[in-house]
Amino acid sequence: MKLPVIKHLTGFIAENDEDYVLETIETLESITEVSSLKDEELDVIGELISNLYGALEVQKSIKEGKPQKEALNEFMQRVVGSIDK
Repeated sequence: MKLPVIKHLTGFIAENDEDYVLETIETLESITEVSSLKDEELDVIGELISNLYGALEVQKSIKEGKPQKEALNEFMQRVVGSIDK
């Protein structure tokens, strides 16, 4: 996951609507079913999907009243914590 990408997507969600991101996730998940995709291409799509889901999680925290910086930091700490385990 890339924090700058998640931060940018969070701004996009705030300015527009999270439905755009949800529809993008659905589209990317559908594309992963193409049998001719290479592993590298699937990795890129997976990274994009992870960043999109991350942005939705951060946006949820912001809606609950957390400042953006705090929401981003807490999310990344959870991600790093889950990797360390």
